[in-house]
Amino acid sequence: MEMNESNVDKKEKETNNYMEEVTEQVDKNGVKYIVYQENPVDIDADAEELDLNHQQLDTIENFEHMQNLRSLCLRWNRIKTIENLQMLVNLSELDLYDNQIIKIENLSSLINLKVLDLSFNRIKEIEGLEHLINLEKLYLSSNRITKISNVNHLSNLKMLELGDNKIKVIENIENLTGLTELYLGKNKIDKIQNVDTLSKLKILSLQNNNLTKIENLNKLTELDELYLSENGITVIENLEGNINLGTIDLSMNKISKLENIAYLKNLKELWINDNQVNDWNDVTILEQMKQLETIYLEHNPISKDSAYRRKIKLIIPWIKQIDAALAK
Repeated sequence: MEMNESNVDKKEKETNNYMEEVTEQVDKNGVKYIVYQENPVDIDADAEELDLNHQQLDTIENFEHMQNLRSLCLRWNRIKTIENLQMLVNLSELDLYDNQIIKIENLSSLINLKVLDLSFNRIKEIEGLEHLINLEKLYLSSNRITKISNVNHLSNLKMLELGDNKIKVIENIENLTGLTELYLGKNKIDKIQNVDTLSKLKILSLQNNNLTKIENLNKLTELDELYLSENGITVIENLEGNINLGTIDLSMNKISKLENIAYLKNLKELWINDNQVNDWNDVTILEQMKQLETIYLEHNPISKDSAYRRKIKLIIPWIKQIDAALAK
């Protein structure tokens, strides 16, 4: 019997993978329990995008024939090891968010990779990225990383996410001159340093660290968003070089005086709630900030004033939002 040509083509273009079907059942005592049933799934070997999130996968396998694959999403699985990807040389996006990976490895052949997401894993060291010179976005948040290392050669990197780790020092990033976004929130950093060469940076996030001073930002002239909430900062200072700032978040610090911000003529959002501002005379500095649209001042001593919102509107009548409510 002659096999239909289209069926042959179809067989050649499909590869078997296995997904677990999750069902909830109830036993005779009325107790609910989960049943996992492994089902084979046919995947088109010519596919350019593949999303296998939430499939209870333990291993990366059966992708060898998918050489046209450009985007592979394996989020929310149980993968422990990065493996069996060496044939996917056209891959530009690899998403392994929220797995159980402990080591960055076996990626050397993925030279066209532009986006790599390894957030929410168990990684302790940044390594294995030597050949990923085309990488533009690297996500490593919520791991166990203690040191910034082995990224300084990634000259095409535009976004680096290292939030929620155990990093103590900003270092080894001076060659990342194309970086536009740097996220280092929720670490153990006690000093802003080693960012002078990041002249294209537009977003810098350092919230929830151990900072006590705003410093060493004067070379970041293109900075648009600066997030410094949940630190121990006591004085607003050293922002003279950041005249293009549009948003600054200084909430949940120990600031008692609004000062040294009048030259931020492009500022649209100022978050300084949960501080120690107690003098309305300090707030009059905002009169000079004609672009300001949003101000957060709640949970400061002055916010206990019964005329709190009215006084703000008298000082900056063009304001559009005061705290979480629109200014009316």
